[in-house]
Amino acid sequence: MVYLYYGLILAAVVMFGFQFFANQDYEKKNGNGIASSMIFICGSSLAGFVILLAINKFAFEFTWYTLFMSLITALNMMACLFCSMKALARINLSLYSIFSMLGGMLLPFFAGIMFYGEKLTLAKVLCFVVVTLALAVTFQKGKSQKGFIYYAGIFTFNGMSGVLSKIFQESTFEKTSAAGYSVLSALMTVVIAGIILLCNIKKAELPKKNSLLSLAGYGVLNKVANYLLLIALANVPASVQYPMVTGGVMIVSTILGFLTPNKPGKREIISLVLSFVGILMLVLVPDIW
Repeated sequence: MVYLYYGLILAAVVMFGFQFFANQDYEKKNGNGIASSMIFICGSSLAGFVILLAINKFAFEFTWYTLFMSLITALNMMACLFCSMKALARINLSLYSIFSMLGGMLLPFFAGIMFYGEKLTLAKVLCFVVVTLALAVTFQKGKSQKGFIYYAGIFTFNGMSGVLSKIFQESTFEKTSAAGYSVLSALMTVVIAGIILLCNIKKAELPKKNSLLSLAGYGVLNKVANYLLLIALANVPASVQYPMVTGGVMIVSTILGFLTPNKPGKREIISLVLSFVGILMLVLVPDIW
């Protein structure tokens, strides 16, 4: 039965890989200013909200605790977006990716072990080390200016998305199902992004018609993928799931890169191999601790 949940993680990883194409296509056609970004977040979250509501058979669930966690989740995502926009003006994409993916792996990894009694095993340690090495391989020197607070923000807020999911899943407060929480989180994101957009309405321009599919596609892929990870968290330890997600996204992104004009180079291929080895360690290395 546990293999079913690993299958959900795999499906989520593939979705995360494809969502990057949708994001890049939208930014290429509409730019990445504040107003354009808020339209993207608001529109994609709305698309995600609709599909998640359909998955939940249009049953709208509600508890005050779920609303609170959904609001925190939405604010965390918006904070991550803000830091991302600031950081990308100061560092190259490879360094940005390292901060983002390391945070997404490290914080849930240690949260699961330190606060939720997940066992620290040799397999987990080896996987963590190898996937971290795979990330380091992709690093390329580039223009870098002061702004460490934004890099730290990317690391923290991206990592906190997994921690918040773990907190919700393990909480004993009255709460909705995973689908209900995902629906409310998407709705809160729409509301917050909508408010920010209204404050910048003079700068806002309607997105290009040929980018609407990318906008909606990103929202559906991102929200459904996070929903699948939330379901899997009930049966797969966070200290196992998030190293798998980080390594898996690197593998999928590299493979999909062969379908684009910018083919992966030696660094990306080495990173792919290391990520695959790291994930295999979770399965093949015996639990001797």
